[in-house]
Amino acid sequence: MAWQATTGRGEIIGQDAVVGQFVRAATHDRIAGSYLFIGPAGVGKSTVAVALAKSLLCERPRPGLVACGACASCVQADGGSHPDIDIVAKPPDRATIPLEMLIGDPEHRMREGLCWRLLLRPALGGRKVAIILDADHLTDEAANCLLKTLEEPPDRAVIILVGTTLERQLPTIRSRCQIVRFQPLEEEAVDRILTAEAVAAGGPVDSALLHRCAAAAGGSLARGRLLLDPDLTAFRGRLIELLSQRPLHGVDLSRETTALVEAAGKEAPPRRARLRVVLEAAVDFYRAALRHSVTGEQPADPAIAQRVGAWAADPEEATQAIRSTLEALESIDRNANLTILVDAWTAVLEQPALARGF
Repeated sequence: MAWQATTGRGEIIGQDAVVGQFVRAATHDRIAGSYLFIGPAGVGKSTVAVALAKSLLCERPRPGLVACGACASCVQADGGSHPDIDIVAKPPDRATIPLEMLIGDPEHRMREGLCWRLLLRPALGGRKVAIILDADHLTDEAANCLLKTLEEPPDRAVIILVGTTLERQLPTIRSRCQIVRFQPLEEEAVDRILTAEAVAAGGPVDSALLHRCAAAAGGSLARGRLLLDPDLTAFRGRLIELLSQRPLHGVDLSRETTALVEAAGKEAPPRRARLRVVLEAAVDFYRAALRHSVTGEQPADPAIAQRVGAWAADPEEATQAIRSTLEALESIDRNANLTILVDAWTAVLEQPALARGF
């Protein structure tokens, strides 16, 4: 699919069904006013949203909703300075998208913010496109402020919300948007992109490492990139070893996980990113254990396959472990204290019956 992205990473790979959906809609002049992109993190939702905005605003689009890449609109879109493309994201130091980003601060209500800017006349063309990243982190108050705009978008405006699951969106938001579902990327696609990025970086290309990271990425390019961190790659094997121990030694798991997180530096975002990869790897292990206990299926991941048989968990125990780990992942997004979070997570896993709740 030759729909070019605006992120500098080349063509969109692995989401042909989504791209085709928008190509058909544009062909019949049926681009909707509001969309909700749903799917796992790191599978291209934001890339598609920005590429769609660029293509819709291109002055000389080619057939198939392909932006020309050379007009004034495309140049500004590529530079991140297009006046008719408005992108809102959760600040790194905040747990939610601040209300003022949508409707202005108390002194400038509906005279600033995304909803107000959408009412302005387009500066370059006939459309305005608003992209709300991290839609999972809209407060109820902020989401409710969007409702009227979503229900009656300004003429020729397109609003795209980007989230992970429908359950994390208000029902009123879901009902006012067309849902676009994104699937995890194929392992080959992740491998292909990681390899292309390594070549573009000009350094040595370790094909074996790239293959391992792609295999462990679970269809998420963002996760695959994080796994290129040698500390994370090394710890993943140790994590699987620790999780497979019976009984589980929660103190060891907590101490080593905390050390890995703190080694990322003093800034919170890289620490949270590391812990997120650890917890996602734990979910992979427990899901593989659950499938193995129910069906006898051997995991495709060699590191997990080597350990999962010895874990010998019953389905209820594996299910509780998955639930507790997913709750810990959600706590990262709520800016929880990471040291306390790791201690609480490992304490729950250590309990023989894996008590409900986190």
